[in-house]
Amino acid sequence: MVIAHREILLFAVAGLFVGGIDDLLIDLLFLCRRFWRKFTVYSRYPRMTTATLPQSPVPGKIAVFVPAWDESEVISPMLRNALHRWKDADYRIFVGAYPNDPATIEAVGDIAAQDSRITLAVNSRPGPTTKADCLNLLWRAMEAEERESGSAFKAVLLHDAEDVVHRDEIRLFDFMTDRFDLVQLPVLPLPGKGGWMARAITNHYCDEFAESHAKLLTVREALGAAIPSAGVACAFNRRTLGRLTDERHEGPFDPASLTEDYEAGLRIGEMGGRGIFVRMRDEQGQLVATREYFPDTLDAAIRQKARWIIGISLAGWDRLGWRGSMTEWWMRFRDRRAALAALVLLAAYLSFLLWGAMLAVGFFFSYPPPPYPDSIRTLLLLNGGMMIWRALLRALFAGHSYGWRHGIAAIPRIFIANVITILAARRAVFLYVRSLLGRPLAWDKTEHRFPELRAQE
Repeated sequence: MVIAHREILLFAVAGLFVGGIDDLLIDLLFLCRRFWRKFTVYSRYPRMTTATLPQSPVPGKIAVFVPAWDESEVISPMLRNALHRWKDADYRIFVGAYPNDPATIEAVGDIAAQDSRITLAVNSRPGPTTKADCLNLLWRAMEAEERESGSAFKAVLLHDAEDVVHRDEIRLFDFMTDRFDLVQLPVLPLPGKGGWMARAITNHYCDEFAESHAKLLTVREALGAAIPSAGVACAFNRRTLGRLTDERHEGPFDPASLTEDYEAGLRIGEMGGRGIFVRMRDEQGQLVATREYFPDTLDAAIRQKARWIIGISLAGWDRLGWRGSMTEWWMRFRDRRAALAALVLLAAYLSFLLWGAMLAVGFFFSYPPPPYPDSIRTLLLLNGGMMIWRALLRALFAGHSYGWRHGIAAIPRIFIANVITILAARRAVFLYVRSLLGRPLAWDKTEHRFPELRAQE
């Protein structure tokens, strides 16, 4: 038991140390960038808000893509809310559905019959295929409308059927796509409801996105690395996205991918396109972001994160390879380390359990375990310090977005996030191996909810 514990512990502390140093570098870059902008840029120029955002000198129409499979419960309130918030902005919403999903077709058709800004496209193949396949269907529907109207859309905006959109985002995308090929806004998960476990599972998404979409994406942009699309609240310049079109796929997205949005962002970067991550506030001081509910059950969270790990960490390795500058390599390494990080976490928890077992044996049989070597003790001390730093940062980012109570609770939720990551990595590896043996990957979507909004919103 002692030998097994030492070997597992050495692997865990070494892996945690490497990952901790990687995260610490990102933290230091973020802090340097934040202080530099605060004391140089914002000391001379006020922060831009949507109230001071100028109109685009070349305004154009925005095509909004909403892929939908089994979304009859949420698609109606989502569309009605978007139409209400965006009002008379220049856009058209394309919703993709499947012939074997009549409930969603009926829900979208009822709204489309009342508002000409909604276009329903039905796939020729029964669902679910993949989200990328559904997006390509919407791309073809958009092209058909362009041919009929004789004018092209300016940008393509991606949203999901459960998204709570921001009223200013169409105007913001219209302005920003003049200069950038990809524009990503923050995604803020809505806090969970229900029992404590359901809230904890949902809220761990809040913690992760609050940190990632305030720190990591801003650092990626500052370093000049490609900006990956989050799949929602993301707009592509229409001409740039058209350059990704493959005749085999009949659209710009690869139907074989489970993370077509992420891949599109990196492929645009490889072509020399410019991406930007925009954190801007509106007149009321609220962040211009997309909000939505994330899974609140363990099974749903595992399935969703397994899909991300397959698409980004496993399939992304051989689909996108290692291209670009050293900075781009670094960012891709960070994206793809999820499966290995889950293995390191599993080793850490297993070594902790073995340590407890050895203490119990030593207590009952008067056999104290031998002391650790200096190298392991040093790594344990350094990892402990970095873990405290990481936990405090997670609490600060979560508290900034959701309040101090939520921020404090983010610290114990790190354990829940780690358990979900370990189980999701296990599922992802099994599914990916099965796909290599010939079983195609499908759209393994989760159930969605839409919040109850006040009429004036």
